[in-house]
Amino acid sequence: MTTPTLPDLPIFRTIADAAHELGQPAYVIGGYVRDLVLKRGSKDIDVVTVGDGIKLAQAVGKRLPGRGRVSVFKNFGTAMLPTEEAGEIEFVGARKESYRSDSRKPEVEAGTLEDDLARRDFTINALGLSLNAEDFGALVDRYDGMKDLAAKTIRTPLGPDITFSDDPLRMMRAIRFASQLNFDIEPDTYDAIARNKERIKIVSQERITIELNKIVESPVPSYGFKLLFQTGLLQLIFPKMAQLYGVEKVGQHAHKDNFYHTLQVLDNVAAAGGDLWLRWAAILHDIAKPASKRLDPKIGWTFHGHEDKGARWVPGIFTDLKLPLGEEMRMVQKLVRLHLRPIALSKEIVTDSAVRRLLFEAGDDIDHLMLLCRADITSKDHQRKARYLRNFDIVEEKLREIEAKDHLRNFKPVITGEVIMETFGLKPSRQVGELKEAVLEAILEGEVPNEWEPAYQLLLARGESLGLTAVARLPQH
Repeated sequence: MTTPTLPDLPIFRTIADAAHELGQPAYVIGGYVRDLVLKRGSKDIDVVTVGDGIKLAQAVGKRLPGRGRVSVFKNFGTAMLPTEEAGEIEFVGARKESYRSDSRKPEVEAGTLEDDLARRDFTINALGLSLNAEDFGALVDRYDGMKDLAAKTIRTPLGPDITFSDDPLRMMRAIRFASQLNFDIEPDTYDAIARNKERIKIVSQERITIELNKIVESPVPSYGFKLLFQTGLLQLIFPKMAQLYGVEKVGQHAHKDNFYHTLQVLDNVAAAGGDLWLRWAAILHDIAKPASKRLDPKIGWTFHGHEDKGARWVPGIFTDLKLPLGEEMRMVQKLVRLHLRPIALSKEIVTDSAVRRLLFEAGDDIDHLMLLCRADITSKDHQRKARYLRNFDIVEEKLREIEAKDHLRNFKPVITGEVIMETFGLKPSRQVGELKEAVLEAILEGEVPNEWEPAYQLLLARGESLGLTAVARLPQH
């Protein structure tokens, strides 16, 4: 593993000059150094100084063209300085920390560089590069972080029980780094996560979810979820997902393990370039299967209605996990509700009306839905899988044809409730809803196009069949 070299950026010399003038040794520490070794893109820089971090940041800011704008956070003893060449640089004084058992917020006091490195979460994040004149650019590696990077290992600088008990969020971070980097967690560190898992309860849901989302966005997210499950953390932070695990067998009837199936679907979506919310749809697409499971003695295990129940659960799950409750949640909910529909179409003769209904209900999320459904085909029977995928090609071609002709993505029927009430002199009522649904059904079945004149004539005829008399003949709206 090649020793990291500081990029030739003027800002590093500027920091070195300011630190020298103040008599405060300074170092680039942490993720920036780690990512230099791994040749990963990383912009934000953490600078630790043995002294006053805010004072150093202000001294550096004065040296920058236009006098850089320093943001000071006195409560945390830190300062932030944005730069064009190196992104945001955070300055902090070297510190040592002590923790109470009921909080992950430490009591902080000034410390040495050794104190500061010891408080880091993992050895790979305890690497530093000197910004001091006498050894500018020299590597600081007190805990063999380079060795662990070469071995692709996540390990804590101090005893892992101390590290995880002090700040239990580090258990999530260990799994997140393992998942992001495809590293192993060192055995003692892994065992300590399992031993200290209950401590995660003192961490806020918001912080847990930030780490969880980074696991979801990993290149192969199943790796992180398997670690969460095997250490027992998943059962505490997301019990509904953990409940997918296991196979129940009665006589000759057994079902697939829905936990590992879900992880395969998630990996498939990730491999196809799915974004965070499409990945959440993959996680939740079968979430209600345990609650919907029934044994039919003739055909085996069934999960009837799990897509509708799962969709109803989505808002509650997003609320519990402190995920956003707006457009992202609604898209996930829609995909969970509809995820069986394209699969059903792929097994049948695809009718125009069935495709129209799918386009109408999926709207602009139809492409996401089709990607999720392709990912959901995880059969180990290669011939069966190939047959499903060929049928999906037919469904998608039909979708393109119908969409080009009828423009049904997020379409709005030309006949609205207001039109119906004005035509027949009605107030809001069940009859208005029935007529509106009748016109919509006729459009989706292809009986009439979604155009004013034929749809309005259909409305008049349906109204007449219900004994209604038009009190007004409306012009095209």
